[in-house]
Amino acid sequence: MGHILIGTCSWTDKALVGSGWYPPGRRDPEGRLRHYAGQFPVVEADSTYYALPSARNSRLWAERTPPGFRFDVKAFSLLTGHPTRPAALPADLRDRATGDPGLLDEVWHRFSEALRPLRQADRLGTLLFQFPPWFAPGARAEAVLHRTRKRATDWPMAVEFRHPDWWRDPHRERTTALLRDLDAAAVAVDMAQGLPTSIPPTTPVTSRDLAVVRFHGRSAAWGSGTKEDRFRHAYAEEELREWRPRLCALAERVAHLHVLFNNCCADAAVRAAESMKRLLAPATHPRDTTG
Repeated sequence: MGHILIGTCSWTDKALVGSGWYPPGRRDPEGRLRHYAGQFPVVEADSTYYALPSARNSRLWAERTPPGFRFDVKAFSLLTGHPTRPAALPADLRDRATGDPGLLDEVWHRFSEALRPLRQADRLGTLLFQFPPWFAPGARAEAVLHRTRKRATDWPMAVEFRHPDWWRDPHRERTTALLRDLDAAAVAVDMAQGLPTSIPPTTPVTSRDLAVVRFHGRSAAWGSGTKEDRFRHAYAEEELREWRPRLCALAERVAHLHVLFNNCCADAAVRAAESMKRLLAPATHPRDTTG
């Protein structure tokens, strides 16, 4: 069985910082990350979606976490076709058109170079490319995915789709084959079902090395309302328990499974992660039978 790492989709979210989960004396940037890394073995860095990371931060993240800890790093918004404010770009790139392929290449170069210290320290789990809800299956989208993989050659890559048709018939098999061909891990999600934008809770395996499951919560306000409305959900144990056999089955097929909670209101994500750790304890700590 592969290694199952459980964590959350941020350690710096304002709601989490304000929830009281971090103890006194551990609420500065260094203290927060060291405390988090003492509780969980993986985290998603989502700040890199909003602004390009820096090599300095990559080095600090590596220094403040123990061997074996992993960061799943969310790709910068421009790299996945999301609207990007000019102010989020480096000053010398702000006069470039956002559709300019040369701009995308330069942004990727700076993004990857900033993360290189994290990778060299063996702290990088994967790069998460989360595509927007309007990124629908088709030849144009597949071409974007191939260009993205070409830029990210030799980097670990995971893909999350927000358009539900990727994982519905008749596209599901083609989507699986496409990601397998790209050597990209498919990201499975848990979210409210029955909404027009609901992603089916399928668990495809497209990489032997990694599978990722992100728990977004089950708010009926997904796709509308404020961020708090979209992600406000406290997972009940029975909701987590229904995922246990699926997660164990995934772990049997990959070397590493990352389980990340994105219901980031107050401390709901860390509490759900703690509960899932308990439910999966036998699987995350398999008995040594080597004698």
